[in-house]
Amino acid sequence: MTTHPSQSAHQSTPQIMQGTNIMPRLEGLDLARYLAFLGMAIVNFNIVVADPTIEQPLISAFIALFEGRAAATFVTLAGLGLGLTALRQTNIQAMRLVIVKRALFLLALGLLNTLVFDADILHYYGVSFLFGLLFLNLSNNRLFITIALINILSICLIFVFDYEAGWQWKDYSYTDFWTINGFIRNLFFNGWHPVIPWLSYLVFGIALSRYALDQRRVQHRLIIAGVVAVIVAQGLSLWLKSILISIHPELEFLASTSPIPPMPLYILAGMGSASLVIGLCLLIHKKIAGVMLTQYFIIAGKQSLSLYLGHIFCGLWLMEIFGMLSNQPPLVALSCAAIYCVFATYLASLYARRFKRGPVEALMRKVTG
Repeated sequence: MTTHPSQSAHQSTPQIMQGTNIMPRLEGLDLARYLAFLGMAIVNFNIVVADPTIEQPLISAFIALFEGRAAATFVTLAGLGLGLTALRQTNIQAMRLVIVKRALFLLALGLLNTLVFDADILHYYGVSFLFGLLFLNLSNNRLFITIALINILSICLIFVFDYEAGWQWKDYSYTDFWTINGFIRNLFFNGWHPVIPWLSYLVFGIALSRYALDQRRVQHRLIIAGVVAVIVAQGLSLWLKSILISIHPELEFLASTSPIPPMPLYILAGMGSASLVIGLCLLIHKKIAGVMLTQYFIIAGKQSLSLYLGHIFCGLWLMEIFGMLSNQPPLVALSCAAIYCVFATYLASLYARRFKRGPVEALMRKVTG
C-alpha cells in the first residue's frame, strides 16, 4: 500500500509526525461508519427481538453476515480515527489528554448503557482507546506484531481460564458483571467484545491511518486485501477444524470464525471485512456522491455514536413496549431494524441542518474538550 507522503511503510522508527496536513476529511469513512452502525443495529435487533427457535434459514444467514463483522468495522474505524487525529496534532500531549477524557467518557456512557443492553460495546471501546494511546508511536511493522501477540495472549488465556465463567447461555446474561472479578473477566477475557483480542481491531485501524487513503491505488489494495483475508480465514477454518477434531473434538473452537469465542481466524476475518468495507466506501464515495441517499448516509455516519445509543434507548425500548422481545421471527427483527434505521437516518439529516455534530458527539466534545 502507499503511505502518506509524510510516512514510510518501511520505517522501523515511529511513523507519527504531528501537525502534518495529511488530507481533508474523508467522507467515505463516514459512509463506512454508517454501514457499520447499520450492521450492528441488524444484529442487536435480532438478539433482542428474534426467537432463536423460529427457523427462517435465509434471513438468519443474512443476519449472520453482520455478526461480529459490523462491530469489528466499527472498532477498526475508531482506531483509524485515532491514528488520523494523532497525525494532525501539533501538541501531542494535549491530544493524549483529550483522548483519555473521551475514553473515560465512553467507558462511563457504556456502563450506563449496559444497564439497558447487556451487549454494549462502548465501555470496551473506551478501554481500548486507553490502550490505543500506547501504540500511537509504533511503526506499522510493530503494530502488526502487536496484533499477533494480542491473539497469542488470547489463546493462552482461554486455556488458563474458564471461558464460560459468568455466562448464562440460555438468555445470554452475565451473572457477576457488577462484581470486581466478574467485570474484569468480562472486560478483558470473555465479554461480548473483550479487550483481548478485540484491541486488535483498534491497532489495525491505527495502522491503516498511516496510508494515503485518498488514493485509488490504496483503496483497491484495501479491497483486495480484505477479500483475501476473509477467504483465507474461512478456508483455514474449514481445513484446521478437521485436523483439530481428529486430535480432540473440544479443540474445534480454536479454528472458529464466529465472534464467541473470538479466536485468531475470527480476528483475521473481521479485519478483512473492515478493510473491504473501508476500501469500498472510500472508492465509491466520489462516484455516488451526487446520489441524494448517499448524503443522508454520510450525515448519519457522522452521528454514528448518537444513532448507536438511539437504537438501544429508542428502538429496542419500543420493542419492549409492544411486547416484541425474544418472541418474533428473524424476519420481523430484521424489518424492525430496517424501519428504525430509515427513521434514524432521516432524523439525523434534519438534526444536521441546525447542528454540526450529533447530540452525543456534541456532549462528548463539550465534556472532554
